[in-house]
Amino acid sequence: MRIISWNVNGLRACAKKGFLDILNASDADVVCLQEVRAFPEQLPDEVRQPPGWHAVFSPAQRPGYSGVAVYSRQAPSRVETELGDPSYDIEGRYLLVRFGRLSVASIYFPKGSGKERDNSRVPYKLGFYGEVFARVQQLRRGGPVYVTGDYNTAHEDIDLARPKTNRKSSGFLPEEREELSRWLAHGWVDTFRKQHPGEEGHYTWWRQFGGARENNVGWRIDYVLASPSAASRVSDAFIWPQITASDHCPVGVDIRD
Repeated sequence: MRIISWNVNGLRACAKKGFLDILNASDADVVCLQEVRAFPEQLPDEVRQPPGWHAVFSPAQRPGYSGVAVYSRQAPSRVETELGDPSYDIEGRYLLVRFGRLSVASIYFPKGSGKERDNSRVPYKLGFYGEVFARVQQLRRGGPVYVTGDYNTAHEDIDLARPKTNRKSSGFLPEEREELSRWLAHGWVDTFRKQHPGEEGHYTWWRQFGGARENNVGWRIDYVLASPSAASRVSDAFIWPQITASDHCPVGVDIRD
């Protein structure tokens, strides 16, 4: 089984850059998307429900903003789109699907930078982290859980090209990094880092100017975190920087039966 996560930076735009070809060539069983930025009815039919795929969406109330989706070869046995807090649920950042005992979440964690890049949304971001953490902690008691998505946080110095100049920037603040550390301390596994310990230069997002992608000046902020029972099933974890249809690239895991 293969699970992929990808911030598409607008699914309608990504569709014009080959999204369906990438989806069908991925050899994936579950594909989690973030930053869909469209209501399902705004998508072309072939994108909203591609042949051979089941698609579920959790859009934001605000048009053209946020939104997550999951495409799967098998229909989910259960779908969750709300955490129960309206201040988070209106932004369309949470979608969890279950296939029997297996749970897969597509999460678009908020940025903390705010409109004025003043880190004003950090409390909101950390509150959202806490709500998701509480929910997936419950779910892991019943079976393996994979929490995929754009976490909007680089965990360690190795996870961004220029850590020294970003220590006061949202995405690499101490309190944001500590939140990821808290997840790992409770047994959640950063699947890519476990498979590739100490390897530098692996990033999943690059700024869209200044030659950042060409020079690989990026951040690793997209993850597949796995509960202990889920992590034990992972045979490989990967990043696909060669896919350039978004400012993020896909990440994923291969799972043993």
